[in-house]
Amino acid sequence: MRPPRKLPSRSSASLPGMRRHGLARVLSKLGIASRTQAAEWIRAGRVAVDGQVVRDAECPTDPERARLSIDGIAVGARERLYLMLNKPRGYVTTASDERGRDTVYALLAESGLPWIAPVGRLDKASEGVLLLTNDSEWAARITAPHSAIDKTYHVRIDRLPDAAVLAALVHGVEVDGETLAVKQVGELRRGEKNAWLEIVLDEGRNRQIRRVLGAFDIAVLRLVRVGVGGIELGELAKGCWRHLSAAEVASLAEPSTTVPAFSSC
Repeated sequence: MRPPRKLPSRSSASLPGMRRHGLARVLSKLGIASRTQAAEWIRAGRVAVDGQVVRDAECPTDPERARLSIDGIAVGARERLYLMLNKPRGYVTTASDERGRDTVYALLAESGLPWIAPVGRLDKASEGVLLLTNDSEWAARITAPHSAIDKTYHVRIDRLPDAAVLAALVHGVEVDGETLAVKQVGELRRGEKNAWLEIVLDEGRNRQIRRVLGAFDIAVLRLVRVGVGGIELGELAKGCWRHLSAAEVASLAEPSTTVPAFSSC
């Protein structure tokens, strides 16, 4: 007699709808808050799962089945938002600043938008395209080291460059133990004492343009990011923002949903 066939084990991890993450991560993935903010809410006892207050930010939670509430108000997945802000000089790319400096969130204060987070950073002295979203997975795909999405900058420098310097920027130079280089560089225009360059990067190291130019004793007078992938700054005024179109979202990564076309200015 043939022995009965052993059926494959069906662990909870293999069942549909049973993918579990830490509670703070779930709230972030739903577009409700940043992971850091969610963890603070959880520790403060403001978050409940299935009617029970949870104070452990890493508590395993099934986002498809759990009933979540914050301050007694039920919450669910938020509409996915994808924005471009024309960041002016003088604003820092953080939610708050311990030194009291203006942040990019001050530019969104009257927008009525829910929680939204920058995709990458622009330093205080830099201007131009800053993407923001509440879709953490989309943001992670864009900022992943292997994404190699081109970012285009217009940079005013304090000297007139020659061909040898431009070639050296592409070839690369060692700075603080790192080899830094730009993907492309070209001269846009020049005056008597300074020039504008167009520089393309396909990676996002800290203050990369300022550091690589500084290695050649070139100071940056102004730095404006004018494009990320196929998304261009265009005529968007400083301090204003607009929603990205579905096509723009898809040009960087597959969108989670369609988005409205709306501008703040």
